[in-house]
Amino acid sequence: MSDAARRGLLTGLRWTSLRLRLVVVFALVALTAAVSASGIAYWLNREAVLTRTQDAALGDFRQEMQNRAASLPLRPTKDDLQNTAVQMASSSPGYSVLLVDKRDGGKPIVGNSNLDTFTLDNVPLSLQQQVNKRQPEESGSTYPYHLFWQRTSIRGTPYLVAGTKIIGGGPTGYMLKSLDQERQDLNSLAWSLGIATGLALVGSALLAQAAATTVLRPVQRLGDAARKLGEGKLDTRLVVSGTDELADLSRTFNRAASSLEKKVADMSAREESSRRFVADMSHELRTPLTAITAVAEVLEDEADSLDPMIAPAVHLVVSETRRLNDLVENLMEVTRFDAGTARLVLDTVDVADQVTACIDARAWLDAVDLDAERGMMVRLDPRRLDVILANLIGNALKHGGSPVRVAVRTDGDELVIEVRDHGPGIPEDVLPHVFDRFYKASASRPRSEGSGLGLSIAMENAHIHGGDITASNSPDGDGAVFVLRLPRDAEQLARTRTERDHRAQARDEKGDAT
Repeated sequence: MSDAARRGLLTGLRWTSLRLRLVVVFALVALTAAVSASGIAYWLNREAVLTRTQDAALGDFRQEMQNRAASLPLRPTKDDLQNTAVQMASSSPGYSVLLVDKRDGGKPIVGNSNLDTFTLDNVPLSLQQQVNKRQPEESGSTYPYHLFWQRTSIRGTPYLVAGTKIIGGGPTGYMLKSLDQERQDLNSLAWSLGIATGLALVGSALLAQAAATTVLRPVQRLGDAARKLGEGKLDTRLVVSGTDELADLSRTFNRAASSLEKKVADMSAREESSRRFVADMSHELRTPLTAITAVAEVLEDEADSLDPMIAPAVHLVVSETRRLNDLVENLMEVTRFDAGTARLVLDTVDVADQVTACIDARAWLDAVDLDAERGMMVRLDPRRLDVILANLIGNALKHGGSPVRVAVRTDGDELVIEVRDHGPGIPEDVLPHVFDRFYKASASRPRSEGSGLGLSIAMENAHIHGGDITASNSPDGDGAVFVLRLPRDAEQLARTRTERDHRAQARDEKGDAT
C-alpha cells in the first residue's frame, strides 16, 4: 500500500472524518429502526402463536370434558378415569390429560393418559386451588366452575396447564400441553429477525458509504484544489457538473480562484516592473555617480584651500555623494535579493579573523570590544558575513553607545555572533520593525546618515545562509542586543537550494512543453 493510500485510509478512519460520522449515524439509525421493528414483530408473532395454540388446546379440552368426562358415572372407578383420560388425549393428540375424583374420606382417585409426563405434582398449587374454588354466581357468570389455565416450565420446557371441574358433580380434569414446538418456531423467528437486522445494518453502512462518497468526493476535490491554490498553483480549477449546492460552491471557488489569479498576476507584474525600474535606475545612476564621486573626492582634497564660506558646502556635497553611492549599492543588492539572483560564494574561514578584518577595515578597533577565539572554522560566504557584521556593528556604534561588544561562540552546528551596545536600547514599538526597509523610528526624522536598508540587507544575507538575526534589549536595561545565528556549514543548504531551483526549472520547462 502506498503512503498516499495509507494516509487516505487513516484520514477516512478518523472520528473527525465526515465519512465515518455519516456511516456511524446511518448505522445507528438503521440499527434502531431494525431493532424496533424486529422487537415489535417478534412480540406480535409470539402473542399470535401462543394465543392460537392456547385457544385451540383449551377449546378442545373443554369440549372433551363436556363430551367424555361429564358422561362418567357419579362415582367413577380408577379404571374409568384412566380410560377416559386416554380417550381424551388420543382424540386430540398433543396434550396429556389428568382426571381426579375423590372418595369418602377425601382420598383422591387419579387417572391419567401418560403417567411419565403428567402427574398431579406437575399442576401448580395455585391453579388447583383456583379450579376447585366455587365461583360466586354473578351477572354474566352463571356457572360455579370455570376453565383456568397457566403457563409454566417443567425441566426447562415450557408448558400450558389448564384445569376445570364438572358442574353438578364429577371429576376434575387437567390438561398439559407442551409449547416446545412454539418455542422453537419463535427462536427461528428471532434468528431470522436478527439476521434481517444484521443485513439491514450492513445495507445501511453500504448506503452510507455510497452517500458519503457521493457527497464527499466533490468536497475532497474542493479541498485538493484549495490546497493546490494555497501552494501557489493559481490556475487550479474545478470541473463543475450538476445544479446542486456543491456545484454552486465549485463555481464560487472557480470565480474566486480566477479573481485571485488575476490580482496576483497584476501584483506580480507591478512588482516586477518596480523591481526592474529600481535595478535599471540604480544601474543608470552608477555611471554619473562615479563621475560625481571622483569630482567630490577632488573637492574634498582641495577643501582646505577653498573659501571658508564654500568649504561647508563642499563637505556637504561630499557626504551626500557618499550617502547616495551607498544607497545605490544597497538598492542594487536588494534588487538581487528580490530577483532571487543572489548566490553564496562559500569559503572556509576563521571567524575571529573575519570579524577582526571587518572592524579593522572600518577603523573601529578602538570602539569595539571583541571576544572571539581563533580557530573556529566555518564554511560560509565571507563577503556576505562582512556585510552583516558591518551593518550590525555600524548600527550599534551609530545608535547605541561605545564600547560595542562583539562575542563569537558556537552552539552545536550553529555559529552565534552577539553584538551589544551600551545605548538607550530600542523602543518596544520599534523592535518588530528594525529589519524593515526604510523604516524610521521617528516620523519627525525622515532623514538619517544611513540608507535605511542596512539591517534589512543584513537579514537577507543571514537568510540566504539559512540563518537568522534577532533584536532585543539587554535584560539589565543597558543597550540593545543583536544576535546572528548561522549554520557552521552552509554548503549543504546551498546544494539543496540549487537542486530545488533545477527541479523547479525542469518542472516549468515540462509545463511549457505540455
